[in-house]
Amino acid sequence: MRSLEWLGMARHGESTGNVAAHDAAARGLDAVDMTLRDADVPLSQLGREQAIALGRRLAELAPDERPTAVVCSPYLRARDTARLALEQLADPPPIVLDERFRDRELGDFYLLTQRGVQARHPEEAERKRRLGKFYYRPPAGESWADVALRLRSVLGDLDREHPGGRVLVVAHDAIVVLTRYIVERLSEEELLDVERTVVANASLTVWAREDDELRLVTFNDTSHLKDAGLL
Repeated sequence: MRSLEWLGMARHGESTGNVAAHDAAARGLDAVDMTLRDADVPLSQLGREQAIALGRRLAELAPDERPTAVVCSPYLRARDTARLALEQLADPPPIVLDERFRDRELGDFYLLTQRGVQARHPEEAERKRRLGKFYYRPPAGESWADVALRLRSVLGDLDREHPGGRVLVVAHDAIVVLTRYIVERLSEEELLDVERTVVANASLTVWAREDDELRLVTFNDTSHLKDAGLL
């Protein structure tokens, strides 16, 4: 049975939540000033421009190299990134939503900065230090291992449902990093080393099949954003 020929992962463009979180951290605040639930956070104006630049990058590919299927996180910022990107293609495939590609759920820590977690939940900060980033689960949230479990499920489905296909996934930074963990069979230590690189908004990561294995071609590529003057 044939498997995926090509797997691409794009992080959503900059969101208003990204902007608010950066502002809160820079100001030394405990919490991000935002009332939306995570699933409803929209793109910023820059994020919309980044999504268009991503689409133009895809449009530059030869027809036999472009995605044959697009699967997307149901979160608004990812859906709008996919929509704006695919509008740049003459004959784009439909966007299929799959909740297994949603962002990692932070539970009680949603909208808290690192300073806020330390100040308001010092016992949890200590528990995270003991368990390590990969296995620590915030109250009512998900550990990285939890996210990896749902990703193994959906990546297996993509492989079976798109034999010989080229699938683009539009999702979130944690999804990109943990897909590397799964596809490349990384250890916990190797994963944490990859995680030190910030996955840029609207960046593109690609694996292509070689010797019956998906192998990393490019990670966190932002050349299309640089060319558009968006970095």
